[in-house]
Amino acid sequence: MGYSQFLNMIPEATLVAILVIAFIADFASSKHARRSWFNPLMCVLFLAQLVVTLLCNEPTTAFGNMYVTTPAVNVMKAILAGGTLIVVIQSRLWLSREDTAFKEGEFYMLVASTLLGMNMMMSAGHFLMFFLGLEMASVPMACLVALDKYRHHSAEAGAKFVLMATFSSGIMLYGISFLYGAVGTLYFEPFCYMLQENNNTPLIIVGLVFFFSGLGFKISLVPFHFWTADSYQGAPTTVTAYLSVVSKGAAAFTLCAILMKVFFAMVDQWEMMLAIVIVLSITVANLFAIRQSELKRFMAFSSISQAGYIMLAVMGNGQLGVAALSYYVLVYVAANLAVFTVISVVEEKNGGTTEMDAYNGFYATNPKLSFLMTLALFSLAGIPPFAGMFSKFFVFMAAAEQGSFMAYFVVFIALINTVVSLYYYLLIVKAMYIKKNDTPLPTFKSDFNTKLALAICTAGVALFGICNLFYDWIAAANV
Repeated sequence: MGYSQFLNMIPEATLVAILVIAFIADFASSKHARRSWFNPLMCVLFLAQLVVTLLCNEPTTAFGNMYVTTPAVNVMKAILAGGTLIVVIQSRLWLSREDTAFKEGEFYMLVASTLLGMNMMMSAGHFLMFFLGLEMASVPMACLVALDKYRHHSAEAGAKFVLMATFSSGIMLYGISFLYGAVGTLYFEPFCYMLQENNNTPLIIVGLVFFFSGLGFKISLVPFHFWTADSYQGAPTTVTAYLSVVSKGAAAFTLCAILMKVFFAMVDQWEMMLAIVIVLSITVANLFAIRQSELKRFMAFSSISQAGYIMLAVMGNGQLGVAALSYYVLVYVAANLAVFTVISVVEEKNGGTTEMDAYNGFYATNPKLSFLMTLALFSLAGIPPFAGMFSKFFVFMAAAEQGSFMAYFVVFIALINTVVSLYYYLLIVKAMYIKKNDTPLPTFKSDFNTKLALAICTAGVALFGICNLFYDWIAAANV
């Protein structure tokens, strides 16, 4: 196997190049010298990463089928690259602070490293390649969560994230060892064939449960969600935004692909397990979100609920399910990053506040930000005509396509929870538009990067639903 096989991994090679450029730029320049050009340079590089990923639409393999990519995988890589670009754009305000400016290079390198691990994880054709990609994403993510260690609870959040990531990785690796002992291979394709002959042994079932549990921690599905609220609250808001959409989207897509392709012969076992987890994730997260008064904790439980909706697409166990999942992640990236962009700019402009009560009367002083946040929240709630309504419709349709009573029941519970989610999203809208505040947040102007990030996200919230070009692009990749 020669080095030429790296040419089959163009998106990953581009990320390695971004890593090297970020390291050299950070090492060779002073903090004051790079303040004006470092962020624009990284935005251009991540934009190039997005373009390169969009152009790579052919299926390829490398290193004895340990690396396998398809058009559907490349579509998800492009969606996550776009989400990462938005995060890098909105990060400039946070990284311009005196206590974080010297960490700017580390932030970009960690983000690129994390995205590289996610790409490797999604393109894995072997369980060990998948595990290495997962750890390549998890370890830099822990550093990102703890990056603001002298401010708020970032160090505590990083410690909790590391502990939960370690336990979940250990459980997953234990499950993979069971699967290897039962089947004798870790390659996805032969594993699937051998599983069709014998899939009911206790060793295989236990291995599947442990594997699912380990990845459930990464997606923060109930009951594997306990780390989420504390880590989201303590991490820097920009990192929380990245963790809530990009990391979750990659893990959800990977779990979907492995369940459908590798464990296809055990569909009866994992569909029941998945149905229980989906119902718990959507219901428990919605109930806990109603009780929150801190906005980042609120969005943490919102993301747990959204993870349940994302995994609802897997219930259909077909091409429509994969397309619906990818489309849901695309819409979720736009809406969730819009909310976190507003939270981030308010936090930086007004003394680090993320309490929901601080947004009382926000419309009176900052009507444009209030309006854009309302659009994003309506999309997350699934209110028409915003893109979130269409994404929920497609995952419901994908799940109902299975035609079983269990699938219909899960869709019914999800529909009821949509009403509950609408209630708690409207709590923020009520605070901004209706509740009075004697000392409202002052009027302020957003910087160019914040305006650009919000413009991109708002365009996505408005257009992804009514313009079927985006769904057709995703569906065509899954044919």
